[in-house]
Amino acid sequence: MSAAAYFGPSIACLVSILPGIFRGFTYRLLAGSKVSKQIQLITLKYSWCGWLMLGASAFASTPTVQGQSGYVNMPSAWVEQDGTFSTGYGYDRPYGSFWVSSTILPFLQVTGRYVGITGIPGFSSEPGHYGSGYGRYKDKVVDAKLRLLTESTWIPELSIGATDLLGTELFKGQYVVATKVFGNSRNIEASIGYGNKRPDGLFAGVRWVPLAARNWAFVAEYDANDYKRDFRAAETAAGERSKGPAAGVEYRWGWLGVQVARHRDHFSANAYVSVPFSEREFIPKLYEPPPFDPEKAPPRATAEEWRQHANHGAEMVQALVRQDFKNVRVAFEDNALKLSLTNSRISNLGRAVGRATRTALAFAPQGTRAIQVTYTKLEQPIATYEFIDLQRLTDYLTGLADRESFLQTVTVHYAGPGDQIGEDQGGLLAAVQDEGANLQVQVGRDGNTVQLASEDREANRFKVVPKVSFFFNDPSGALRYELWAAANYDRRLAQGLYLNSDLKLTALETVSGVTQPSNSLLPHVRTDVAEYKRGGRFKLNRLMLNKYMMPAERVYARLSGGLYEEMYRGFGGQMLYLPKDSRWAADVNVDALQQRGFKGWLDKRDYQTVSGFASLHYKLPYDVTATARAGRFLAKDNGVRFEFKRRFPSGMEIGAWYAKTSGKDITNPGTPTNPYNDKGVFLSVPLNIMLPFDSQNTASVALSPWTRDVGQMVASPGDLYDMVEQPRRDMTTFDGLGNFAERRDEQNLPAVNPPVTAMPNLWPLFRMRVEQSFNTGPTPPDWAKGAAVGGGAILASALLDKPVDRFMKKHQGSSVARAWDNVGKATPLVFTGIAAGAVAFGDARVQNIGIISLESVASAAALSITAKHIAGRARPDQDAGQWAKATDRSNASFPSNHATVAFAAVTPFAQEYDAPWLYGVAAAGSLGRTAGRQHWVSDVVAGGLLGMAVGGWLWQAQRTDTHSSFAVAPGPKSVGVAWFGNY
Repeated sequence: MSAAAYFGPSIACLVSILPGIFRGFTYRLLAGSKVSKQIQLITLKYSWCGWLMLGASAFASTPTVQGQSGYVNMPSAWVEQDGTFSTGYGYDRPYGSFWVSSTILPFLQVTGRYVGITGIPGFSSEPGHYGSGYGRYKDKVVDAKLRLLTESTWIPELSIGATDLLGTELFKGQYVVATKVFGNSRNIEASIGYGNKRPDGLFAGVRWVPLAARNWAFVAEYDANDYKRDFRAAETAAGERSKGPAAGVEYRWGWLGVQVARHRDHFSANAYVSVPFSEREFIPKLYEPPPFDPEKAPPRATAEEWRQHANHGAEMVQALVRQDFKNVRVAFEDNALKLSLTNSRISNLGRAVGRATRTALAFAPQGTRAIQVTYTKLEQPIATYEFIDLQRLTDYLTGLADRESFLQTVTVHYAGPGDQIGEDQGGLLAAVQDEGANLQVQVGRDGNTVQLASEDREANRFKVVPKVSFFFNDPSGALRYELWAAANYDRRLAQGLYLNSDLKLTALETVSGVTQPSNSLLPHVRTDVAEYKRGGRFKLNRLMLNKYMMPAERVYARLSGGLYEEMYRGFGGQMLYLPKDSRWAADVNVDALQQRGFKGWLDKRDYQTVSGFASLHYKLPYDVTATARAGRFLAKDNGVRFEFKRRFPSGMEIGAWYAKTSGKDITNPGTPTNPYNDKGVFLSVPLNIMLPFDSQNTASVALSPWTRDVGQMVASPGDLYDMVEQPRRDMTTFDGLGNFAERRDEQNLPAVNPPVTAMPNLWPLFRMRVEQSFNTGPTPPDWAKGAAVGGGAILASALLDKPVDRFMKKHQGSSVARAWDNVGKATPLVFTGIAAGAVAFGDARVQNIGIISLESVASAAALSITAKHIAGRARPDQDAGQWAKATDRSNASFPSNHATVAFAAVTPFAQEYDAPWLYGVAAAGSLGRTAGRQHWVSDVVAGGLLGMAVGGWLWQAQRTDTHSSFAVAPGPKSVGVAWFGNY
């Protein structure tokens, strides 16, 4: 069985962010200006995972059809901005590439692509043979580009690159390339380079961005690839290609881009999306609950009343629980209020501690001298914050004290066992009113499209959520999938003791269709995956008891036992040490395991093993974490595994791993002299950057072999380093108080709750445009002249009604008639969509014409509908005669609504840009209504004249509109939509 790839079961469906799209709205009112008072302004901000403008220069680096930044096929020296993640699909005959590219370091761009080659099958194409369902030949490719020099006044950008670094190396090559930007506006880019193998020899490229249309670019290149030397080129279209020029046009708006290019004898296309993970977040936290309002707190009790009556502390606990704090414990000792807690939703440690401290300050008894907050994970203390001057704390939270003076009264340090607070201090928790954890159907929560969930104050939770896995590159089928529902139940049994379970119900899957047995010579620790998928639709994937402990400060331990995952059960443990130096950490884990049976319950197989590792984690520059593991893997092979991951300011992580063990995996592409070694890449995206509320959930994708036994590890019951890594990072970054007071002045972190005001009344703006149109409308003589000319044209066209209808009736049902009829139906929709697109994407002039076009459509359509009821003419397909009355006036024939809307939409553009050919396009499309015998020729002419009249009138009245305007512009984190008026 050949190597394949697996997208891990924690992948989150992109649809899950849609509720955030439609909920993420904010409205703001802008103050008046000195020149003209703006009486109304609405700015609508939203994000589809955010939007990114092209940047300060005239162009942004654009990916080739293979994914690396460049032109069409040839690379440039640019690497994308640090943290940029791009993905897309490019087709350049005979190659179709699904590609993913990321600038993992400021000077290093890495691209992975899955290339399909049209013209040759991947395996046997004979029906019934294993591999006949695989389709065309496919290959996995990894490319890299390293920047050596950064462009300056006289020095060009200089990079070296290599293609197809691993695997079959069908597209292997190396190159060096230099790029320079020219022009006063830096809108011309040129590159020259030299390649070995692919590209082969000298190559060059140029890009020009028109200053009047910076979203567009024109590219040209000399393609130096020697396609005739490509893999099996004689059997594909590659054998017909040769070196030579190519030219193309590009369009880029926000994160989206597209390129179409012409080669000597064919076209190529590339469409992609680029996400700037160097941004902290892409939309403001509009639906983030505000911090606790001190005015809602009861009168402060005395210290004696606090100790005697548990309800005082219970009210504070309830206020914290309503803010998603869990495992809340409270103690009041020596006039110091101490809390230990965690938060199930807030992603930033400083923000969580700030909200807890603000709440504690409001409830603290009189005479409290200090507040101590210990942040925990699974009830294990991670960080402790102590505030010894409550007046200074109050002043800082209210903006009366600066950060420097506040920091003199705060200590932040690693928590120790002494910071743990007992189960219940003085019966306080017993006095907390149980508000219940109702089971609810939630849409768009935690990054899931839909889920059934409940959670209480002790983090006991139940959740049912749909999940999906993809398996591809097996000879039996290039893509296989599994869709299932996961039911998770987690229960706190005692302090630090948890029951974790996972039930799985498979709805649809095709993985069991893999019928060829594995030929691996190692113990089959993973390669029997298809057997597990065939074992049953309903399974108990996981049932674990986990005990978490903290033996000493910065030392954490875990003991586990039960069903680890779908394939293994056993018992084991882990111990983690965190030195004061936050750059590194070390842990040891050992697990005694037995392979589970295929049915997925308590059945078992004969294979047993003990797996264990000693791991060292070290922080490198650019927030890169390197992890080295040494020990014994699942197949009893001994060796090492290296992991590298880069974390970007947004929280997104991208990484890779490589294992070298004593196991000899000679399955293709491995050989006895060069065995295969386990490797893979992964991407983890925090969903809080894409949602209008904070979240700790992530969407994760891993790409790794799923038919390999070498270098495999069991799924961890609960990795301790993963548990503490993020809060430790927050605690040791700067002063550990990021977003503590939730103001933008803290480390330039975004404010949590931007100001939101009510949507302004847009009626005055609309009324001004209407008044402006009537004040500058045609005079009565103009109306009379226009009516006479239009009436004559309609009467003249009526002479064609019968001849044209007879011809259409004779050819009714032909493919040409049906196609033309469909064009007639689609024409008004297309033109209206173009008008809307002009409003959304055009400059000020285009946007104004787009608004006029949409106004014309609405006004002309209303007049056309009214005229239909008055005229009541029968349609041709009723065969009642040319001037017969329709039985249903609402479905009358005269005039044609489709023609009215089409001409109303195009007229403002035709007039503004002196483009009379647009009338020809509208007429050709509208006449399609006669092909379907839905309208007479005179109906279409009448509709067209009505649309032209309304469109021309509104264009004449509003083309130089000074009373109101509309603007749409994508920004780094949003798209602004503004409509304002002046007087």
